[in-house]
Parts: sequence; C-alpha cells; structure tokens
Amino acid sequence: MELIKFYRYFYIGVNKMINNSMAVILLAFILYLAGMVVVGFSSIRKNGSTAEFFLGGRSIGPWITALSAEASDSSAWLLMGLPGLCYLGGVKETFWTALGLIAGTYAAWLFIAKPLRKCTIAFGDSITIPEFFTNRFRDKSHLVSILSVVLIIFFFTIYTASGFVACAKLFNSVFGLDYHIGLIIGMIVILSYTITGGYRAVCTTDFIQGTLIFVAFVISSILIIIALGGPGDAIAWASDFSRRAMSGEFGEEMKTKFLSNQSFGFMSIVSAMAWGLGYFGMPHIIVRFMGIRSNKDITKARRIGISWMIISYIGTFIIGTLGTVYLLPMLLHGGSAETVFSECMLRMYPAFIAGIFLCAILAASMSTADSQLLSAASAFGRDIYKDILEKDADEKAVLFISRITVLAIAGVAFVLSLDPNSCIFGLVSYAWAGFGATFGPIILLALNWRGMTRNGAFAGLLAGGIVVVLWHNLSPAIHPIFALYEIVPGFIACMLFSVVFSKLTLNKDPEMLAQFDKYKKMED
Repeated sequence: MELIKFYRYFYIGVNKMINNSMAVILLAFILYLAGMVVVGFSSIRKNGSTAEFFLGGRSIGPWITALSAEASDSSAWLLMGLPGLCYLGGVKETFWTALGLIAGTYAAWLFIAKPLRKCTIAFGDSITIPEFFTNRFRDKSHLVSILSVVLIIFFFTIYTASGFVACAKLFNSVFGLDYHIGLIIGMIVILSYTITGGYRAVCTTDFIQGTLIFVAFVISSILIIIALGGPGDAIAWASDFSRRAMSGEFGEEMKTKFLSNQSFGFMSIVSAMAWGLGYFGMPHIIVRFMGIRSNKDITKARRIGISWMIISYIGTFIIGTLGTVYLLPMLLHGGSAETVFSECMLRMYPAFIAGIFLCAILAASMSTADSQLLSAASAFGRDIYKDILEKDADEKAVLFISRITVLAIAGVAFVLSLDPNSCIFGLVSYAWAGFGATFGPIILLALNWRGMTRNGAFAGLLAGGIVVVLWHNLSPAIHPIFALYEIVPGFIACMLFSVVFSKLTLNKDPEMLAQFDKYKKMED
C-alpha cells in the first residue's frame, strides 16, 4: 500500500508541475514524428537501386529484422483493437487469437524464413513476392504476377486504411483534434519517410517503434497492477466488474456487449486460432525473411521476435482487462473501448512520459502502414511497370513509379478511412484473411513441392481471393457456418485448387525442375 501511495503522490506532484499537459504531450509527439522523418531522409543516399529501396540489399541484421517483422505485423490493433476487445469482456477471444498468432509466427519463422530467402536467391534473385512467383514458375505470361499485384493492392489498401484510422482516433482521443485532421497528419508523416527512405528506413523506424511498443507494455502493465493493489486485488477487481457488467448494473448496452463476448464456442475458437494461418502469406512480413543479412541470422531473429510477441500480448491482456476497473468513469460515460490504452497512458504518467508512450500507438499504426505501402509499391513498380509495361525502364524510372504508387494507394486508403466509425479490428481481420488465404498456400507449396505449376498457383490465388471476399460478405443469419473466419475456407480453397490444377498440368519444364533441385541442395 505504501508503494501505491508513493506512486499516486508522485504522479499528482509531477503533473502539478506541468501547467499545460497537452502542450507537453504535443511536444513528445512532434519530437517522435520528426525523428521518424529524419530516419527516412537519412536513408535516401542508400536507395540508388530498386534492390536497395525494396529489400535493403539483403543486409539487415537479426535484431532489426525481428522487431521490424513483429512491429509490421502488430499494427494498431495490438494497442487498440485487442485491448478494446479485452476491455469489453472478450478475454477468451483475445487469448485464442493471440495463441494462434504466436503459433503462426513461430511456424512462419521456422518453416518459411530460411527456405524463402534461399529460394528467392536461387530463382533469379527475386526481391518481391510476385517476382518470385514469376521466376519460380517460369511464368512468361505474367498472369500469376498480375493477379498477385491486384490482390496485394486490394487488400493492402484496406489494411493501410486501418492504420490511418488508428492515427486519427489517437489524435482525437489525446488532443481532441478533429478526426479528419488527425487522419491527414498521420498519412503525411507515414508517406514522408516511406517514399524517401524505402525498405531500410522502414525497417529502422519499425525497430524503434517495436522497441517503444515493448517498453510501453512492460512498464504500464506493472504499474497498472500496482495501482490496483497487486496481482490478487487486480484480478478480483476485474472479475467483480465483469460480474456486475453482465448483471446489467452498468446499463443494458454494456450488458449486451459483455454477454456477446462471453458466448465463445468451438467455431469461435477455430476462427481465432486461424489467425495464425495469415503469417504464411503476409507480403509485408515475409519480405523481412528475404531481406535478412544471412540464413544464420534467422534463428536468432526468430527467438527475438517470438519473445517480443509473447510479452507484448501479455501486456495487451493486462491493459485491456484491468482497464475496466482503472478507467471505470470513462467506461460509464460512453468512452470508446479502442482507446483504453491511450486513456490509461494519460492517467498513469506525467504528461511528457505519457506522450512518449502514446507514440507507441502511433508507432504501431505507422510501422504496419509503411511496410504495406512499400510492399504494394514494389509489387506494382517491379512486377507490372518494369516487367510488363516498360521493360526498358531504368532504376530511377521504377523508383519514381513506385513512389507514385505509394501516393495513389495512400489516397484510396485515405478515402476508406474517412468514416470516424470505422472499426480497426474489422478492417485488419478482412485484409489479414485476404493475404493469408491467397498467398499462404502458394508460398508453402512453392517452397516445398517440386510439382507446383503456374496454373496451379493462378487457380489457387483466384479461388482463395474469391472465397474470402464472398465469405466475408455472407451473414451468419443465412447459416451458422458463415460465422467461421473467412481465412479458413479461403485457405482450404486456395490449397485445394493449387494442388488439383498443378496435378492436371504436370510440370515438364526440366530447367525449372533442375533449379528447384539446386535450391533444395543449397547450404543453410
């Protein structure tokens, strides 16, 4: 109790010393955002080629690779979506989702990272996923590449929109800034260092942002437990609050939300765990495997990345669940559940420290959006413009077109983000399913099956994409099966069509078969 009193007096005392806390928080934001822009501009000199701009010359170390991959994966839903779900009693869904994601991440690092790096080097030193497909299947028609780019741009535009929404909600929650003004600020900062710095700048900023997210979760989780009287008291408070909420003590709306999150059956568990399938096909994540410095660094990077994930998800549980008690007034006065992390930071710390930790939300949004924009730009610049539209284009022209692509995708994502009621978790889940169900099976088969063909890859991509879009728009009211997360039927459809069509069009290209055999014999 003495420690709790000391912390409270310290908190009150420091805040009294700061006359204008919003100005101090704003200063922290400005310093952080300026730092990210400086990193971007400092990397301009190193981006003389597309290989450098899109893949960092395959020279990124394990620490930066690991934290960049995990920060790019986590996005704002780690600090806003999942804590908000816990905040409204969705602990079971959050637990199973986190478990699926951790398992999926580990499997991707274990079974895809090293083979993908080796295979992309063996097949024409590919630096984008569509280019890898073209080289792996010797697809002179570029059909697989074109379809891949279309899917990448479509789903990344939705995914990028979720990052913009998170930035806007953060600025609105912290500064009371108009949602649309916050949207514009977030987009401008993300674009400034993505367009200028490329892959190296994105990885460096992601490393900084991943570290900030990690520190924010660890320290804040410890402090919120102390503030509530220790682990035992904190759990008791949270359990009591859930009971009271479900009994209707805090109103029917709150009761409905809590009760709906308690009905979590087998189908829901399968859907939550299925998030792990997404890691096999996320272009902005698996490209980190291609850009790492050496195969030997992958084991170290995997351990760093998994440790980061486990600790960060524990932080999500603690902040989200205990936030019901810690932020009781906000909950009862209609506060948004997705702002639970930001509200905790504002109440927990002196203004400047709160501002720094609030930048973790900005970091999560930016680290994902920048990676997605770069992946989409590389797909169009290299695989459509250079390989199909203008085969004689030099490096500068490809870089210019890629940067224009970043602007175009950001513009469409901005339009999709204009609705202040947009749900971050909903946007992310749709895009996640799209990538996991289309690229995941193709990557797995391309790396491990000698008999995989171009026709099989094209059929799989098409089937997976169509099933995800249709399933996403079908209501469970039609049939309970449609409550299943769309990544599951999409993944199965993609895998099935890929295998069947590959079997129907047997691979008879001796050069491609020899190249595959050579890749399998490459040293680790």
